[in-house]
Amino acid sequence: MTASHQESPRGNADDIDLITLLSLFWRRKGVITSCVILFAALGTYKLASTYPVYQADTLIQLEQRKSVPIIFQTVSGFGGEEATASTEVEIISSRMVLGQAVAQNDLDWRVVASKAPMIGNILARYNLPIPEWDFLLPYARHGERLVLSNLQVHPEWVGRDITVTTTEGGYRLLLPDGSIHDGQAGIDLTLDGLGFSIKVAEHPTTAGREFAVTQLSEQQAIRSLHNRLSIAEQGRGSGILELRLSGTDPREVEQSLAAIADAYVQQNIKRSVAEAEGGLEFIQQQLPDAERKLSAAQAALNNFRELASDRARAGDWAESDDEQSFEAQALLNQITRVESDLRRKELEVAESRQSYDENHPVVRKSLSDHGELEAALAALLSQVDALPEVQREVVNLTREVELAQQIYFDLQTRFQEMQVLQASAVGSVRIVDPAVTAHLPIAPRKPLIMAAYVLAGLVVGILLALLLHWTRRGVRGSQELEQIGLPVFATIPQSSLINAGSRTSAILALEQPHDLAVESLRSLRTSLHFGMLGSATKAVALTSAAPGSGKTTTAVNLAVIAAQAGQKVVLIDADLRRGQVRKFFGLPRQAPGLSEVLARQVPIETALVETEVAGLFVLPAGLYPPNPSELLMREEMSDLLAQLDKRFDLIIVDTPPTLAVTDPVVVARLTGTTILVVRHGITPLREVEAVKKVFQSSGMRIAGAVLNGFDPRKADRAEAWSGYDYQYSYKSKGDP
Repeated sequence: MTASHQESPRGNADDIDLITLLSLFWRRKGVITSCVILFAALGTYKLASTYPVYQADTLIQLEQRKSVPIIFQTVSGFGGEEATASTEVEIISSRMVLGQAVAQNDLDWRVVASKAPMIGNILARYNLPIPEWDFLLPYARHGERLVLSNLQVHPEWVGRDITVTTTEGGYRLLLPDGSIHDGQAGIDLTLDGLGFSIKVAEHPTTAGREFAVTQLSEQQAIRSLHNRLSIAEQGRGSGILELRLSGTDPREVEQSLAAIADAYVQQNIKRSVAEAEGGLEFIQQQLPDAERKLSAAQAALNNFRELASDRARAGDWAESDDEQSFEAQALLNQITRVESDLRRKELEVAESRQSYDENHPVVRKSLSDHGELEAALAALLSQVDALPEVQREVVNLTREVELAQQIYFDLQTRFQEMQVLQASAVGSVRIVDPAVTAHLPIAPRKPLIMAAYVLAGLVVGILLALLLHWTRRGVRGSQELEQIGLPVFATIPQSSLINAGSRTSAILALEQPHDLAVESLRSLRTSLHFGMLGSATKAVALTSAAPGSGKTTTAVNLAVIAAQAGQKVVLIDADLRRGQVRKFFGLPRQAPGLSEVLARQVPIETALVETEVAGLFVLPAGLYPPNPSELLMREEMSDLLAQLDKRFDLIIVDTPPTLAVTDPVVVARLTGTTILVVRHGITPLREVEAVKKVFQSSGMRIAGAVLNGFDPRKADRAEAWSGYDYQYSYKSKGDP
């Protein structure tokens, strides 16, 4: 027997290309659209229930530190190097600075109003009215808040909620230990025995509102503030730091950031003052010693001059003439000038080494000049050694006096400068721009979030469509059936009168005789006619894998078409559990049928019904028996088919679904041909294979298949599938 209609050859069923995917997504556009709408709704809810986040910013300039000179840093060890921007960033983020801001703004107090579940934030944000019903009284309305001016809790209660409920003229506290206390706004409520004190500055006048008050630990408050703070330098090496603080309360954000900036400036001033105090202490320690050294040098010079004068008068030393004295004084002036230049050059070398490495031209030039000055000083000192003894000693003692005098005067000058620096209390940083909160929130970014949710919905929808495709895939074309060794006798297009899965009892061959589905059934009738010419019996059985394949509809219309072609046809409803053939011909439920004939309750002539279609007779299922399989296995069934085979040109037997019961196998043993009706896009290929295995295990085979309800929209080049979902449960039941 050959198929009357086949589809064009297809590629591998597992190949998927872009067109196939687009076709698949188009067929599942309902699933994808639903996911997109669902996620868009979730995104809308997220945006509506999320408070906007505001950001305040401030600019701080790092100035050159006015500290002690290099000479004092080298000698005393205080002052140090200039702090870098990264160092100052760490200082601003330290507990020292943030802790001061927390204490100044009471950021370790947390007050949270009770809100309606799920939609509380939305109601509060958009000032939506809330009815004053009893169960809604605890939820705060828009603008209602609880303001504290004092809060001290027992250490064990830190981090635990304290419930504050407004009452008529006051409020009521529920403490963590379960005790209840009443208080009034503006009056301290102190519980000495519990180590607790609170002062409510403002609360809603409506009774019943609830608030949760929490005393956070200092570490929690600092950590929360640190997580909201960001610091960055405005351009590398600019010395300008930008501080940003974010939060849902624009006023709190601005005040907190201002407190952080002020705390940083104050600690910087304290550090400068501390350095000045250290310098003063060092100078105060050095001044007495410098004064003693100066006095000792002056005394030594005066004593030597008196000794030289006395010895000269006694004739022991020759008295120096004016020329020698002038030469010694000139040499002394040169030495003093070179030593002064040498000290300045030493400071220059020390300062250049702080900014550059040893190989830098500036450092190398300073070192070269320093070496030249040292050589010049050595040459002058060698000239001093050539002077007479008296002049040489005078020059050396005078040098010591001038050096001690210069050190003493430098210390006095620096002492006065450090006193001024200490009194001025000026740091090395200043606030360029004070803290200001931007009018527009920085988060949430509504377009970005909505786009992310919509994209997520699209991705989930596509994944769900693919998942449904692979888990609920139906037969996509005759190619798949033929690949498993099942020839396709006919492909019946889906009819507009009989939609997939419908329960209509209209006979398509009578209602729309020119429908494409009817034409396909005519080709099936032709194939059966020529294919059964040499068959031992004229009976053909129709079965399916599961309900909903259109098996009964196919059998009824095939019988009508065969009768219209001039054949004498009998249609037997062998589904003794849920037979529906009688409905197509308007027969009553109590009409006798196959079950009564097999049970020998009525003769075949009584049960056989002649229809309005010439040449077509129907044998309904009759009343559903308790033992349908046993009835079909009786010898009476074989005798019945043999008797009908003599009277009719074609016997069409409508059997139950094979995967539900074994009745089709029983009937197939008595018929010459068995045809499997497969619903296009709905019947899974694995069910078709299961039916084939059932027949093979019983020593029989299925002659071929009819691909019913073919929908071109579901038949692409690689695969096609439908979204019909069904569950199969087959049991005897009565008609409604």
